[in-house]
Amino acid sequence: MSPSAEYTKYIFELMEPIGPLRASRFFGGVGISRDSVQFAMIMGNNLYFAVDQDSRGKYEQAGMQPFSYMTKRGRVQVRKYFELPETVLTDSEQLRLWAFEAMRIAGKTKPVKASATTRQ
Repeated sequence: MSPSAEYTKYIFELMEPIGPLRASRFFGGVGISRDSVQFAMIMGNNLYFAVDQDSRGKYEQAGMQPFSYMTKRGRVQVRKYFELPETVLTDSEQLRLWAFEAMRIAGKTKPVKASATTRQ
């Protein structure tokens, strides 16, 4: 389900203090990037942040679920992205902290393109 224009606008307004962000189409949703690193996505009317093994626990402890979608073979969970808790979404300082953590995580997992001198 595609996110509504109103929800997307709302999220970008909340995240405005974080700095310049870019929206892009992302598998039927909206990818959110800063400095060419996608760290979040909006699917339906839910905001998901990038997580890693170390940060995933706090999302799970808050009762949040990973992004998932249905296929003919059943539900697929994308455990790289977890839904953001409402309490974080409505607290600007917490939102900023969790967003910067997601940016750091997404930045370190971003694939590095091989240069012409390192290709073999």
